[in-house]
Amino acid sequence: MISCRRWLPGPAGLDSDTCRASRWAVRGRALAAGLVLLGAAALPATAAVPAHAATPGTFAYIANAGANTVSVINVATNTLTATIPVGTNPEGLAVSPDGTTAYVTDSLANTVSVINTTTNTVTATIPVGTNPFAVAVTPDGTTAYVTNIGSNNVSVIDTATDTVTATIPVGTSPDTVAVSPDGTTAYVTNSSSNNVSVIDTATDTVTATIPVGTNPEGVAFTPDGTTAYVTNGLANTVSVINTATDTVTATIPVGNVPQGVAFTPDGTTAYVTNGLANTVSVINTATNTVTNTIPVGLSPFAVAFSPGGTRAYVTNTNAGNISVIDTATDTVTTTLAFGANPRGAATVRVPAVATATCPAGHVITGGGYQQSGGAVPPAQVTDRPVGNSWQVLADNQSTNYTNVTPYAVCAP
Repeated sequence: MISCRRWLPGPAGLDSDTCRASRWAVRGRALAAGLVLLGAAALPATAAVPAHAATPGTFAYIANAGANTVSVINVATNTLTATIPVGTNPEGLAVSPDGTTAYVTDSLANTVSVINTTTNTVTATIPVGTNPFAVAVTPDGTTAYVTNIGSNNVSVIDTATDTVTATIPVGTSPDTVAVSPDGTTAYVTNSSSNNVSVIDTATDTVTATIPVGTNPEGVAFTPDGTTAYVTNGLANTVSVINTATDTVTATIPVGNVPQGVAFTPDGTTAYVTNGLANTVSVINTATNTVTNTIPVGLSPFAVAFSPGGTRAYVTNTNAGNISVIDTATDTVTTTLAFGANPRGAATVRVPAVATATCPAGHVITGGGYQQSGGAVPPAQVTDRPVGNSWQVLADNQSTNYTNVTPYAVCAP
């Protein structure tokens, strides 16, 4: 069996054999034969916005499989702020917890593009396995896990060196990966094995395999880590996993061919994209029932919430646009069209960056920051030496401080 995650929408009643045979049709490709074609009629490409230094704020990063780019959207204004060229056919996208780095899987280049979110430029390109699809970063930001559909394994990336340090065999056609909030476990959906591989991140070994529904695709953990949801693309269901026992405790019927899944920051609600129904199912996580169904664009794929959870961004692959949902009313408030065949999505608070540098000939031995203007301490601050400089990253989205001044301690 092969995955049905990548097909073109067809007539109602599309049978499983047709769906399986069309595994790569959403990008119009047949991997087994080595044939690569970009299908799915795309909207006219939007003129690229040159990469530039980002203004601190909250942004949505969208991988455009049909344009080989990443769109950067200011969520406050829903405007395009940058378009970043990446590798061929970008699919998955994840952002580091500190908001400074985005990782993009280039599925037809067999690489991962590393983006500096403060400059919106690609700073490294990492070779991984065959046809990398999804990527997830550990909560401490030290490691990224990448599923390689074509080689049936997961690449483990050291984010400090941007190198692959391990390769983990998993099931057949590994699709999506998620890391638990405590960072101890990674779940990988094996779309052709109908199961989930459980990886111990301390040893990078598979410690359990969980049977789920037919053709598992998306996976996500609740914010408290007690539960994981898995979308079953050919069963039209979501499997609910108890992460303490690694067992399925409930099965939730959703729309036709569910794809992506994500939880609101408070964990009370999950959104599931239904690729063939062109809808999003809204699930109450306390009752594991669908409470609403939201019409969106053609072939919805991924969903990402704004940090506050007030908006959801849904990529509609074959419509070439993004539905923005007001989560208070579960209605689409606007539709954005910035790239061809949008796929992976993530939202991030890009931090302010300030740097103090030692004079020439002096070596940095430490540093810190000072605040002025009646400042309140930043919600998140990272101090670190960078070359001969001391860099301060300050997430000021929820604070009212007016100035952060870094200082470096320099050896004589």
